[in-house]
Amino acid sequence: MNDRTNDPIREAGLHRPDRRKLLVTGLGLAATSLFTGTPANAQVEQVRQSAGALGSTDLQKSAQNARRKLGSLEVSALGFGCMNVAGMYNRRIDRQEAIRLIRAAFDRGVTLFDTAEVYGPFLGEEMVGEALAPVRERVVIATKFGFDVDLKTGEVRPGHNSRPEHIKRATEGSLRRLKTDYIDLHYQHRVDPSVPIEDVAGAVQDLIREGKVRHFGLSGAGGATIRRAHEVQRVTAVQNEYSIWTRDPEIEVLSTCEELGIGFVPWSPLGMGYLTGTVTPMMRLGSEDLRASMARFTPQARQANWRVVELLQRVGARKQATAGQIALAWLLARKPWIVPIPGTTSRKHMEQNMDALQVKLSPADIKEIEEGFARIRVQGARLNAELLAGIDIGAKLGTSSKGGRGMSPMP
Repeated sequence: MNDRTNDPIREAGLHRPDRRKLLVTGLGLAATSLFTGTPANAQVEQVRQSAGALGSTDLQKSAQNARRKLGSLEVSALGFGCMNVAGMYNRRIDRQEAIRLIRAAFDRGVTLFDTAEVYGPFLGEEMVGEALAPVRERVVIATKFGFDVDLKTGEVRPGHNSRPEHIKRATEGSLRRLKTDYIDLHYQHRVDPSVPIEDVAGAVQDLIREGKVRHFGLSGAGGATIRRAHEVQRVTAVQNEYSIWTRDPEIEVLSTCEELGIGFVPWSPLGMGYLTGTVTPMMRLGSEDLRASMARFTPQARQANWRVVELLQRVGARKQATAGQIALAWLLARKPWIVPIPGTTSRKHMEQNMDALQVKLSPADIKEIEEGFARIRVQGARLNAELLAGIDIGAKLGTSSKGGRGMSPMP
């Protein structure tokens, strides 16, 4: 990539050297449509047949040429979220199957791969490291620190741990598991209410100086926290939940990112699978499925919210696209510095997601989606109470950090 030939310290925007020295996280996919609108599997088949005229080679070339920038970091227009392959929603898939899937995503043009030490824990980083080792210099690996993970045993204790000394030890473990000597994009996974964000940014700045990290990111952060961190160390990307039915970043985070030149990475861009039209009201979510603990995924809420899926299906029918592809295309149309990271355990679903890059929404399409969504009142909180409590002030509906400091304590 272009900025690999530049000085990583200068590119990272180091400044202001004078400073004071999760499992709780918003952590998508599943079954077949039994409600009104085109059934999801039939819709996928229609799209597959219509795409045949283009040819798979043409689609792959188009995906490989689609690039965007998160700050100064160039990446593929769609990334690949590697949480699902580590079993964070449901049962994990076979390790070798996961590695093949990650490599297949690279072959389809993905260069941004997103994981975290807490996925598994450790397993997600190990699989990403093994899968991408042969193409390390051609990809961007993002990982995260910040939950209170025992770095020896992998035990995930309640709460967070972003103490500078812990960040540095955690980074050494991530580098080892990822089979690399640098991390392209290192996120704080959740704001630590016990550690000033200035100290967190300073610790990552030290790692950038040492060549172990190239870019700094924040996840689950609101506007005030982003600004405070950015004053110490340039923030390259913010990763928060964002999709058609989850609009929390529109409160203040997107405008903050635009003002500061920060890229935005929506996690759960397909609404944990719901927006694909495959997680129906009739579908049973097992007790091990994280979504079973969320009010938005009760059978009643899924039935009430089905109008969102029908809206996407109506637009998709004209575009010869699935509901999920319309959901991704909508995000891509929001801003040129937005890079969604859909995740899946299925190669077929990965291919469908990448084909969303062929879908171009017109102003009339976007207007129809916005006006249609405005008439729908989404039922149920997007996360359970425990997970939502870990999201920063200003990064969730009903809160604002304007004029405040966010969840992070002051130095």
